[in-house]
Amino acid sequence: MSAHPGGFSPDALDAPLASLDELPRSLWLQGIINSVGKLPGRLAGLSSLRRSLSQGNLPPAAEWPVPPVADPFLHKVAELELPRYCREREDVADQVVQSLLWHSDRIIDYLHEHDLDQAVARAAEAFAAEWRSTTGEMDELLYVFGALGDTLKGERWALVKGLLHSEGWQELVRIRKRLEAMPELRAVIRGLGRARQTDEFDDRERPEVEVIERVHGVRLHARELRIPEVPAETRGVQRSGRIARMLPSEAALLRHPRLRLVWFARHAERALLTYEDDDRVREAVPVEAPAWRRRAHPRPQRRLEMGPMILCVDTSASMHGAAEDVAKATVLEAMRTAAAQKRRCLAYAFSGPEEVVERELGVDEEGITGAIAFLTQSFHGGTDVDEPLRRALERIQEEAWQFADLVIASDGQFAPTPELAARLDGAKRDLGLRVQGVLTADRDTVGMLEVCSHILRVNEWRQLAEPASAKGDRGSLAVRYFPGVFASDGEPARVSGGVIPPRAKE
Repeated sequence: MSAHPGGFSPDALDAPLASLDELPRSLWLQGIINSVGKLPGRLAGLSSLRRSLSQGNLPPAAEWPVPPVADPFLHKVAELELPRYCREREDVADQVVQSLLWHSDRIIDYLHEHDLDQAVARAAEAFAAEWRSTTGEMDELLYVFGALGDTLKGERWALVKGLLHSEGWQELVRIRKRLEAMPELRAVIRGLGRARQTDEFDDRERPEVEVIERVHGVRLHARELRIPEVPAETRGVQRSGRIARMLPSEAALLRHPRLRLVWFARHAERALLTYEDDDRVREAVPVEAPAWRRRAHPRPQRRLEMGPMILCVDTSASMHGAAEDVAKATVLEAMRTAAAQKRRCLAYAFSGPEEVVERELGVDEEGITGAIAFLTQSFHGGTDVDEPLRRALERIQEEAWQFADLVIASDGQFAPTPELAARLDGAKRDLGLRVQGVLTADRDTVGMLEVCSHILRVNEWRQLAEPASAKGDRGSLAVRYFPGVFASDGEPARVSGGVIPPRAKE
């Protein structure tokens, strides 16, 4: 664009707003109309402030906030350790900057009642009070899920804050506390998925491969031994002194008076014409020789990890109490792992026929609402594992879920149909599907052994529940058919040598 003859440049009109290009649109309005500082310096200072917070650093003294506003507000930012929450989280940094803009804009209203220093201090304290509550709620989210996910994006935080005060959220906190006592469960969940191959070998996955190897062994070799002068087989004529085997022509010499002397001379010289006889013996002789042998050899496989996860959670009547807590803790840990590693997590809660709830769980407003509804869901009916397994197998056929592993959290009191068991075996063989079981029972069950590739046995599952929940387990099938397993207080009855036998009725 050509310059104005009077020296006026139209581009200069946009210069004060140039820093808006570095700010998200959600900060534009408040950044422009804020009453603290002048527009060019304020917009440039907001950009610097947001950048420092996103890097996890305390904002330096910059063009905004301007003195005397800067020190009180930045002191509160440092006191509340807000840069720690903002590190690599631009959405949190945007919330902090937006809140700082709003509260600093209240200073001009407080000047009707206070002087400038008092008005700034009041606005800074209001900012700190808001973020004391917010950081406490964020700490609670981090404790439960291990990540903030998308909870602070846009207008979602206001909706999430309402969920954090619900009874369902307190149930999630209670289940999270149970996870602290189950490190083996956390390790199993972290190893799910088949999207990436690691450098480590998986001791659990050692399929047998038939190999042909060369070995040194001993084999029997047949040979013949010739034993001469044994009447067995006549092979020809030879000269010898054996009278019994001489030819008739030699015997005829004995009847002639002169040739008789020739016979004696030949006999003395062992030159009589005689039949050549011998015998042959066959025998097997062991000899060392190389050989080739087929052998099944376990071949270690590199451990697979990452990728999506699919969980089937048993919420039937037999799972009521402690076992159900373990199953739901499995879902929560899967949700935490998926949020931390940017993976997808799909869960099915199942009970009797047609009692299946399906939810994809993520750390956002919708995901937290779904998690609360899902983890507080209990049918307490029968157990039908076919429908959730059928749905899971259909999901695995989709491209987005083809590298998923399947987890079944149950007490194992189920039996899949032969058709479904065959489909599951086919998925293991053809797709590499791995089925991880989380068993909350006193013994292995046929259902879990038939379905699962590996089983994590939570042996101390009864100790993880509240006393009331533990006593509630007396309604399970194990108690109904094995009453001697429990003492009168509802706890497993044991002595050093084993289980105490039931008392005889008096």
